[in-house]
Amino acid sequence: MITIDGSYGEGGGQILRSSLSLSLVTGKQFVINNIRAQRSKPGLRLQHLKSVEAAKVVGDADVDGDSLGSKSVMFKPKGIFPGRFKFDINSAGSTSLVLQTVVVPLSLGKSASSITITGGTHVPWSPSYEYLKLHWLPTLQQIGFQFQIELEQAGFYPKGGGSIQARINPASYIRPLNLVDRGSLLQIRGISAIANLDRSIAERQRNQVLRRLGDRYSLNDIRIKHLPARFKGTFLLLIADFEKTQACFFSLGELGKPAEQVANQAVDELEYFLNTNGAIDKYLADQLLLPLALANGVSHLSTSQITKHLVTNAHIISIFLPVNISVQGNIGKPGMVVIDPHQE
Repeated sequence: MITIDGSYGEGGGQILRSSLSLSLVTGKQFVINNIRAQRSKPGLRLQHLKSVEAAKVVGDADVDGDSLGSKSVMFKPKGIFPGRFKFDINSAGSTSLVLQTVVVPLSLGKSASSITITGGTHVPWSPSYEYLKLHWLPTLQQIGFQFQIELEQAGFYPKGGGSIQARINPASYIRPLNLVDRGSLLQIRGISAIANLDRSIAERQRNQVLRRLGDRYSLNDIRIKHLPARFKGTFLLLIADFEKTQACFFSLGELGKPAEQVANQAVDELEYFLNTNGAIDKYLADQLLLPLALANGVSHLSTSQITKHLVTNAHIISIFLPVNISVQGNIGKPGMVVIDPHQE
């Protein structure tokens, strides 16, 4: 039984989700204490509880402590059991984070699976659906994972009501990645999206991007989209395409937040990235650690920013797997990550 301290490092929900994924992958049992100890509302919230539930069903696991507000969970999986799954978060909790909890384990299953998750598809502090679809998913497909995701309906914070679907096929071979040099910038593209709002809001977001970047960079197709949704919402997403890699940034609208400010947040993050030599953005670097810890070879990732989130995730992964993850650089600064799986 592995014991995990949920207050370690950044002390958030990712420690729990990574532990659940790794427990399913390795078959190792664990208990986690001090769950989300460094958050304003410690313990399991609805989206974390749903991640536990999803892992429990996928692994036919015995679980203790799976209740709202619980600060300790014991998890004992029996294996990986592919199937058809439906999970309803019952809030605007992140559908992306629930999906990321189980997609790697299910990719190691012996047959295909399908998942429907309802909740928040565009919420703060988690990857939006488009970030997953246009950025995270292609990278995982590049290393050998075989799954697809689709948006049925957008769900914006704070009301949710969105839905995503995933079809996951077994991954037969996971390749390492060498993302060290991004090459020259080719273009910047993006999406300015609205749901149940006037098109002029999306146009203002796009126009602000053009004002700030249009004179200096090759902008190609900042597309306006109307998303199907039960409630109102808006976002802006930007992708920088380089010769060898890409980077992705997005910002969400909220009540009282001008469209120009939505655009500015995404542009600010993009410009920060462009002023570094990182090959990939800080979010993708973190999200690639666990998949690449299962690869058949050593991976090298140059990122625009070493985050506390990444360092914490590396620590949790090394507890479960025979892998050496070397993080070279200071938190808050650009750096290099080397993932060296030791094949048992």
